Amino acid sequence: MTIQHIGGCIGCRECVLSCPCDVIRMDEAVNKAVIAYPADCQICHLCRMYCPVDAITLSPEKTIPVVVSWG
Repeated sequence: MTIQHIGGCIGCRECVLSCPCDVIRMDEAVNKAVIAYPADCQICHLCRMYCPVDAITLSPEKTIPVVVSWG
């Protein structure tokens, strides 16, 4: 698995703290955020909104199925 660091990351950890799905982790060796579980991202935009340097962009390709009812 390739480690994908967030470009422009300053290591503030705001994205890690704001992610409700625990998708982003810190690579302590380089003090940069890592997208650890991209498939679990719910595209809530909290990481992007809390990033003080606008280092995070979200891909428009991912789609989430709409829940019509809990049945």
